[in-house]
Amino acid sequence: METKFIVKESECWKAGKKDLKGRWLEAALLTFVLMLITILVSGIVGGGLDLIYKGLRTFSSLLLLPLSWGWSMTFLECHRGENDPFNDPFNIKNLFVGYNKDFSRIFTTLFLQTLYTILWTLLLIVPGIIKSLSYALTPYILKDYPELKNNQPIELSMAMMQGYKLELFILQLKYFGLCLLGILTLGIAYFWIAPFYSAAMVNFYEEVKKAYNERSGNTF
Repeated sequence: METKFIVKESECWKAGKKDLKGRWLEAALLTFVLMLITILVSGIVGGGLDLIYKGLRTFSSLLLLPLSWGWSMTFLECHRGENDPFNDPFNIKNLFVGYNKDFSRIFTTLFLQTLYTILWTLLLIVPGIIKSLSYALTPYILKDYPELKNNQPIELSMAMMQGYKLELFILQLKYFGLCLLGILTLGIAYFWIAPFYSAAMVNFYEEVKKAYNERSGNTF
């Protein structure tokens, strides 16, 4: 009988905190830049309620997908201490790495992930939540498996997440709890809460990937 590899979400939070030691301010500033760009882009195309403006807002939101991917990848690089393709993981320019020559692969997969999540959620809330948990590792898989494209990273995320959705759900519940506490600071604390969650997610991904590789016999 196969033994489940234990992934403790509490340990992921502790490891994320360790990754950010001495770099909290950099992470907070990068989060601020990401939010500022998102607000500015949404504001530029959000000046009306008719169909054209709604279409433009949707289009701009989709174009921001690689931006959020670049932000998430900085925490993966911070955890691993790698210098390729980032010299400094919290350099602002690294937010835009998703728009390089690999843009088409990254955008297509992230678009499909978003679309599938929305469709499942429209069907029923609970299936939507379950599917979003299954798809959660897709951005990191895009980085680690450059040969995968379209649905393939999503399918691999689903395979990796078998048996670990509850752990991720608990991790995300703690994040939402921290966000509620952040309201007491008028949202200012979010600039530290969001990096904390992203660092924890990176450690969760690394542990789940390790478990998957042990199950499948991979060495990556």
